[in-house]
Amino acid sequence: MERDQTEELRALQDTLYFIGGKWRIPVINAICNGNKRFREIERSIPGITTRMLSKELKDMEMNKLVKRNVYPDTPVLIEYVPTEYCRTFGKIISEMINWGREHRRVIVEDSFKH
Repeated sequence: MERDQTEELRALQDTLYFIGGKWRIPVINAICNGNKRFREIERSIPGITTRMLSKELKDMEMNKLVKRNVYPDTPVLIEYVPTEYCRTFGKIISEMINWGREHRRVIVEDSFKH
């Protein structure tokens, strides 16, 4: 089967656009690890600002990656949960974590050899 390089490039660009930026994957990872409330997510990601997290969550909700549930408690309780669609990205994140661990190992070992 012949590969369609134009389509592959478009798919890669879509993926890179989606995961682009410093915070998207850490936010997805935090939510998929059970952090549901805004402050829980924020505390689980060192260095993220409130404004940036708010922007990421809105963008992720628009892209059907998280569902925002509002409960009419006092005060109002808001939870963010990953959609099934978001969970399909979990395998990619897992592979990225594995690659990052291996890359760090290769770089650290290489630095000790010289």
